[in-house]
Amino acid sequence: MADEIEEGKSKKGGSKSVLIVIIVAIFVLLLIVGALVAFLLLGDDDTAQANAAMQQPQQQQVAQFTPASQSNKRTVNYANMGPIYPLDQFIVNLLSENGSRFLKTKIDMEQSAETLTPELDKKKALLRDIIIVTLSSKTYEEVSTSKGKDKLKDEIVGKLNEVISDGYIKNIYFTDFVVQ
Repeated sequence: MADEIEEGKSKKGGSKSVLIVIIVAIFVLLLIVGALVAFLLLGDDDTAQANAAMQQPQQQQVAQFTPASQSNKRTVNYANMGPIYPLDQFIVNLLSENGSRFLKTKIDMEQSAETLTPELDKKKALLRDIIIVTLSSKTYEEVSTSKGKDKLKDEIVGKLNEVISDGYIKNIYFTDFVVQ
């Protein structure tokens, strides 16, 4: 009988250790699966961003030959710049709670071709209005960083290209930019 009690205790002890090993194995397996899923999800974002960055120069080259696709994107090709169309100075109030911030800027527009100049001359008031409305809808925080200025350029180019038909604006350049 004493032998049977000892065998029962050793079986219980053995089943407890097996149960602990199984629980630990499941926990480790769950950790590995979780890490793998996180790696794949985060890896896809990095891969997608890398692929987008690699494809962007190719898209810009194609975009030079298809003006209709330029309506919402700036083309940054400093080696092959188009004609520049200067605009007068802009002074606008920035969006703020107390209205005390203003922006003073001068903008030059890069054209797709010289043939666009007559249309820009004809629509100069409309173009200035679009730019003024866009600038005055921004806050100091939105225009104070480099990323903010790039987003602003993209937005202005997109809006200007919506009203131009004889070509497109490739890029705009801030030749003066003061915020107070």
